[in-house]
Amino acid sequence: MPVPTKNEQVVIYPTEDEVALQVATHVAYFSDKIISEKGSFSVVLSGGTLINSLRKLTESPLQETMDWSKWLIFWVDERVVPLDDPETETVAQDYEAQLRKLVADKVLPLSATGFPQFDLMLLGVGPDGHVASLFPNRPQRYNKKDWVTFIEDSPKPPPKRITFTFPVINSATCIAMVVTDEEEADAVYITLEHKPHLPPLPCSEVKAQLNLSWFLNWDAASKLPSSTNKK
Repeated sequence: MPVPTKNEQVVIYPTEDEVALQVATHVAYFSDKIISEKGSFSVVLSGGTLINSLRKLTESPLQETMDWSKWLIFWVDERVVPLDDPETETVAQDYEAQLRKLVADKVLPLSATGFPQFDLMLLGVGPDGHVASLFPNRPQRYNKKDWVTFIEDSPKPPPKRITFTFPVINSATCIAMVVTDEEEADAVYITLEHKPHLPPLPCSEVKAQLNLSWFLNWDAASKLPSSTNKK
């Protein structure tokens, strides 16, 4: 399991199932550690194949270590309203208002940069390098002011979504990037090999306050050099 120090870890396993188990072990470790330190564990989730990792937490032996009553669960992005509903911006504002109340009530701490600080985020990457609902060639990825923003022309259906901004994502204590599809191999390669001659992808902007861990299977890592840390 990646060590919780201030750096970037990349670990690669043969199959999606093995990645799911390692991610679940990673989550269980931080859940136990942080709950013992401060009594609760704030985790931010995205959709997709990450559900496979969460399912592992409900199976032995990890399920015996989980204290779900201490979890605070948030979504990094979400489809929000019917396509003919004009209220996408309002929904984003409402979500941010709820987060601000949790900060005011000291349920969530503020980072040194003035954004809410979550304990752990579990994020995926799209084939185009998007993370959350922050896409290439969309202005939302450059929003440095809001906690939550909205998008009405998402290139991935549905077009209307709300999403955390990068300042919120990058204020997280720890982030796990989980990628298990060959369609994302190019995005993984461009990001982890730091190719300056190529346009930067949104996923390359992900940072963390303490630890950023990339969990890949062989498909997602297929474009990386063979010397990369494979299990």
